[in-house]
Amino acid sequence: MKTTVKNKIGKLSLVLGIGFIILFAYRLSTEKENSIAPTPLFQQTELLESNLEIRKNYATKRHHVTLGQAPMQVDQKYEKIADIKSTSSVFDRDENQLRKYVSDYNGLIQFENKNGNSGYRSLNLTIGVPPEHFDAIYQQLIQIGTIQAKQITKKDKTNEYKELRAKKMSLEKIRTSLIDLKTEGGRIEEYIQLEDRILEIEQQLQALGVSLGNFDEENEFCTVKFSLTEKKITNTSLTQRITSAFLWTLTTYLQLMLVLLFIAGFSFLTVSTIEKLRKN
Repeated sequence: MKTTVKNKIGKLSLVLGIGFIILFAYRLSTEKENSIAPTPLFQQTELLESNLEIRKNYATKRHHVTLGQAPMQVDQKYEKIADIKSTSSVFDRDENQLRKYVSDYNGLIQFENKNGNSGYRSLNLTIGVPPEHFDAIYQQLIQIGTIQAKQITKKDKTNEYKELRAKKMSLEKIRTSLIDLKTEGGRIEEYIQLEDRILEIEQQLQALGVSLGNFDEENEFCTVKFSLTEKKITNTSLTQRITSAFLWTLTTYLQLMLVLLFIAGFSFLTVSTIEKLRKN
């Protein structure tokens, strides 16, 4: 009787031991020799481009429509922005590839911020891209590094453009009228006030000229915002991998045994209760 119990215990121990070894071997084989260290929070710089003097990029799309019997051409002004965030463990190579794509597609770097020490660097670019090259460069850029997020936003700016033009025409008419008033003579105080008003309108026209200049078809661009963050790779020694695999296996195995023990106990209590109910 004792020999039979010992044999059962020995077989059970052998099965459990083999299971532990198999689980340990699996975990050790999946342990990576390299690990990526997280970027320190103090290196993650948030850029507020809204506070910087960055040129707005707009483009034009022509639509041919028919009004009645007469064909017409309608120009749509729009803003198109691609926002791409990527991480890289080969930062220098990916940065060079990024700049090469900008050059190949006749892009213009309008904003650049690069910071951080080796292993924890980040690069943020705002790129103006000719509209005809936007889709092509976007497909190339999403191949750089490991993409964390990407999106394309398109906004219609036709009404804003028309409002700026209408405001400019209105100010030009007012300026012409004020200049005509100067020829009629009057008191010095009135003349000075008139000159001040003309100067104020000139300043407003200059500001409008800058805004309308962004819509100029000769300088049309779409925008690509690309953020590249470096991930430092650290080598893990064989001893560290064995220790990590053993601790993980031990923890997982104990949890598995507790679950099985709970299931067995619950099953035993259930069967015992059913047997008692049958006897009663």
